[in-house]
Amino acid sequence: MATAPVHMPELVRATSVRQVRLVCGIILFSYVVSHFLNHALGNISVDAMEAGVYYHTAFWQFLPVAIVFYTAALTHMGLGIYALYQRRQFRWRTIEPLQLLLGLSIPALVMAHVIGVRLGLTLYGHQKLYPQELYLFFSSNRIWTMTILLIIAWIHGCIGIYFWLRLKPFFARAAPYLLAAAVLIPTLSLLGVYQGGRSVMLDADDGEWRTHHLTRRQLGSVAEANTLDRITFGLTAGYFGLLGLVLVARGARAWRERRGGMIALSYGNGKTVRVPKGLSVLEASLRHNVPHASVCGGRARCSTCRIRVIGDHGALPEPSQREAFVLARVGTADPSIRLACQLRPECDLSFFQLFTPHTHAADGQASTPARIGQERYLVSLFVDMRGSTQLAEKRLPFDTVFIVNRFLGAVSQAVIENGGQPNQFVGDGMLALFGLSADPQEACRQALKAAAGLAANIDELNQLLSHDLRQPIRFGIGIHGGEVIIGDIGYRDHIVFTALGDAVNVAARLQDMTKTLACEAIVSEEVRRTAGLADAALPQQEVAIRGRDEPMAVSVVADARELAALVDRGARVAA
Repeated sequence: MATAPVHMPELVRATSVRQVRLVCGIILFSYVVSHFLNHALGNISVDAMEAGVYYHTAFWQFLPVAIVFYTAALTHMGLGIYALYQRRQFRWRTIEPLQLLLGLSIPALVMAHVIGVRLGLTLYGHQKLYPQELYLFFSSNRIWTMTILLIIAWIHGCIGIYFWLRLKPFFARAAPYLLAAAVLIPTLSLLGVYQGGRSVMLDADDGEWRTHHLTRRQLGSVAEANTLDRITFGLTAGYFGLLGLVLVARGARAWRERRGGMIALSYGNGKTVRVPKGLSVLEASLRHNVPHASVCGGRARCSTCRIRVIGDHGALPEPSQREAFVLARVGTADPSIRLACQLRPECDLSFFQLFTPHTHAADGQASTPARIGQERYLVSLFVDMRGSTQLAEKRLPFDTVFIVNRFLGAVSQAVIENGGQPNQFVGDGMLALFGLSADPQEACRQALKAAAGLAANIDELNQLLSHDLRQPIRFGIGIHGGEVIIGDIGYRDHIVFTALGDAVNVAARLQDMTKTLACEAIVSEEVRRTAGLADAALPQQEVAIRGRDEPMAVSVVADARELAALVDRGARVAA
């Protein structure tokens, strides 16, 4: 317990408004799930619904739980209203404005139900349970309002749960089950309400049932109902008035910002935009369609939107607790480095982005003229990033993914530019194939030049990320050629085009061997000879390959950049 105060400041710094809203949302969604499952009991009987609601209310009305629940409800609603005011840019994703709109509509739709049940019980002791509520819903056609409320609340909650879980490691495996639950629970709930309501309306024809279930103690008097209706109207009007004030405040803020003047943001590459004061740098980039890296979508959960301020940074606002926490996590103590999603400058600003965003993607649908099971000569190139485990130890997960993607992008670019095809991505490694549309000699030359090209690309990447990497990105390459089987491999919807055979396995073994031989690439004798390189062009040695009885002759390449010149020289000699 003595260590708790030590970690409390870090915990506070690590907590953002979004995380508070998420925790509150999870509590509310748990209540919604419990309520929906209670509704689903209507498919059995109204008596089952009444039995279920006993346990439901016993838990949620237990005083500590009730305090947490109502606190979460008020906090979640308040943060939703604050999000409407705070957010200047709604172009992140279409689903996020939809989630906000649905969330803001829930208080207005649920107001009458909450006041009629909870406030009616508190003020007048009304005992409205399922028979009474279902009778009121179906006799006055309020059932449609409640149906809309149930659907909106469920969709809003599911969107929030999706945003929370989609980056978790288990999400891909759990997604089918979560989808099934997301469809079945509301469906069974609505069917239960319908079945229960139909049963109640049939029972309501019986005078004795009405005498026992529609008493004044249960429903209240007309005067009491009118009082609750006035309270409902007043609170609903007040809520809409609050939303109106928020919209007016947004307009006033925009007017004040325009009146307060515009500032110029210079991106360091000649691009300059003018925006109102108070806009974040990332929001300014989105508004003016300037590509800007941001893996987490501007939530301050990664540092890929980082910028380095050029010139005096003394006039900039101090980093928020969340921004300071993220910058500290990535080991950045330089005050000129800021998060673009959090920095809202009040004066002209010049900067450059530390992570250049992707502006194009290679076409992954390369033509594959081979038929399933075709045997042909291909050259396999395996490349693997060294030290990715150490890279991830002191970085945010988003940042690690960003760097690995940039590495794989640099490798893929070199492969494609030299006539190859990226085939499989395994973690931070990749298999590329050469010879799908070239003869064996050309395929071997393409693979060697691709190795040189990717080494050059990674040099550029190291320079670009030098401010963020404690040591340069290193890699290992294995290249081997031979007869393989190519075709579509997989099952049902998980079919990929790939190559299978000893030549592919040997290339993987050679790549792994670069670690022990302390070199960047190992090229098999088969590839060197077929490419037309001289015997003395590269140092040679024999190595033992796991799975093979005889040693194999290979060429050890300390610097892969030399391969391009050797290939060109060999081509000139052959000509």
